[in-house]
Amino acid sequence: MLLSAILLATAGAVAAVSAAQAAPGCRVTYTVSSQWTGGFGANVSLTNLGDPVSSWQVGWSFGAGQRVTQLWNGTFTQSGAQVTVGNAPYNGTLATGASTAFGFNGSWSGSNPVPTVFTMNGVTCTGVVTPSSPPPADTQPPTAPGSPRTSNLTCNSVTFAWNASTDNVGVAFYDIYHDGQQMTSVSGSTLSANLTVLPGATWGLYVNARDAAGNVSQASSTVTITPPQCQVDTTPPTAPAQLTGAASGTTVTLQWTAATDNVGVRAYVVYRNGTAVGTVSGNPPATTFIDSGLAANTTYQYHVIARDAAGNTSPNSNTANVTTTGGCTVCTVTQVATDTDIPWGLATLPDGSILYSRRDAHDVIRLNPTIGAKTTLGTIPNAQSTDGEGGLLGIAVAPDFASNPWLYVMHTSPTDNRIVRLRVVNDRLDTASLAVLVSGIGRNKYHDGGRLRFGPDGKLYAATGDAQNGNWAQDRTRLEGKILRLNPDGSVPADNPFGNLVWSYGHRNPQGLAFDAQGRLWEQEFGNSVMDETNLIERGGNYGWPACEGTSGTCGTAGFIAPKRTYPTSEGSCSGIAIVRDALYVACLRGTRLYRGVISGTSLTNVQSYFVGTYGRLRTVEPSPSGGLWLTTSNTGDKDSVPNNSNERILHVALG
Repeated sequence: MLLSAILLATAGAVAAVSAAQAAPGCRVTYTVSSQWTGGFGANVSLTNLGDPVSSWQVGWSFGAGQRVTQLWNGTFTQSGAQVTVGNAPYNGTLATGASTAFGFNGSWSGSNPVPTVFTMNGVTCTGVVTPSSPPPADTQPPTAPGSPRTSNLTCNSVTFAWNASTDNVGVAFYDIYHDGQQMTSVSGSTLSANLTVLPGATWGLYVNARDAAGNVSQASSTVTITPPQCQVDTTPPTAPAQLTGAASGTTVTLQWTAATDNVGVRAYVVYRNGTAVGTVSGNPPATTFIDSGLAANTTYQYHVIARDAAGNTSPNSNTANVTTTGGCTVCTVTQVATDTDIPWGLATLPDGSILYSRRDAHDVIRLNPTIGAKTTLGTIPNAQSTDGEGGLLGIAVAPDFASNPWLYVMHTSPTDNRIVRLRVVNDRLDTASLAVLVSGIGRNKYHDGGRLRFGPDGKLYAATGDAQNGNWAQDRTRLEGKILRLNPDGSVPADNPFGNLVWSYGHRNPQGLAFDAQGRLWEQEFGNSVMDETNLIERGGNYGWPACEGTSGTCGTAGFIAPKRTYPTSEGSCSGIAIVRDALYVACLRGTRLYRGVISGTSLTNVQSYFVGTYGRLRTVEPSPSGGLWLTTSNTGDKDSVPNNSNERILHVALG
């Protein structure tokens, strides 16, 4: 049930306010969006009816002992019944008639009446409370912004503009992103933004509209930019020096002295026996590289070159000859197959062959890894890409697939993300058997989640993104920003914590799921712009998004569960995970590496990087029947949803 209060400052209240307050009128809408035993969620919208303000504080008193437990899009204090909410750094400025919104979760016992009096900057917003006859909740999102375009592109800035969205109530904000990372927000009356960009970095810009109720539109189309360098630079870096290498089994660790450059070194390219095998990027980049998966008892010759942002390259470093020895942790790498589309989900069949989904082509392939032969099983009906991360995503096969050949699929449709199942008969998808198990999961250009995994309990677990609406991640009545748990037929397990499919919540864009030998679920999650995270999932656990990103934000809030490991987004943007014996493997896209960490109790220890830059962006990692790993790349056409414009690899990694 939704309970709402709409409060409007009267003329009498305005007259009593001093000029120094510069805020003679305000309107507050308070809505209880969801309620459960002992807890509730609420959304609060604030409209400034008076002079413009550069900051705001909203105050109210609870009438029945309620407590705010966590809040987003603002800061809060509570003393007894009195609650004071202040603006966040990005939403303090309110022009006349402008609106903003924040939300929170709270606790209650006995009853949960809505507050009756609100203030903004000391001004009382008085009105009529109508909990028994609330206005209908606004659940209609704005239309997608139109005609995105750029102008005034320089080496470090660009103007981004778009055409207005429409909404049944009104657009309150526009949220501007590049490649799934939020850059800034502007008011609903503003149709452009001046953005800071990076020289030489190719970004895809787009915008979403958001109304005061928190409904988020589908994204605009993407505008791709590549800013020029800030100066003409033809001077190459100096050569890296003092290159040395040391072998540990079949892994070689290289170190060197940094090169210098008139502007700045941005990357080192590592060559093995004359062939580039990895790139170390950064500002400045690190001066070490780990080369893995080599042959035992073999001598390799290495050299390194430096590269600046303009693409100028240095002379070669000195050479270093390194001889591997016996034993290995991460051993040889074998290319099993290539593909012209993005391999996303991957599952091993009882006969040792593998099935994998092609995200933008929307079909499923059976691969014999021994000889590299492929068979197309068919196309998933109603799958649609999003000009971003959506499309044909995770797959899982029934635990008893040999006798009961159900294939489980998560995909984006024209209206939502959904989980379906269908049978595989004679190497074909039996589309007549297709059943939709879960529908209504929000979709957007990015943040679509998608991984599926059967647990040792026989239940199917699914990772869902927040569909670029962070508030949904905290709403336990919604399916977005969650780990879901369902019976194989799509029904709700009796022991789920909230009586629905939600198993854990407070996630941004999880794409990795794996169970360890103790039956515990580990999860990998994309952050926004600060850090990614690896989590150990607890039944009913809250992992903090959008208030907390990794360990950044208000992560000390009671009830938030801390990650077991975080990674800077520049070294992360990690998708799939796999567990082999007591080791967790994490495949990273932007970080172009495979992390390996040892599971010790509830911790991840001895985390090391492998294949840094060797194979580019790594998407999916899965255990193989031999005790090794399947590993897929996602290098070309990763964010455009165009089918068959990629050049990807499926690799097998032998483990020691």
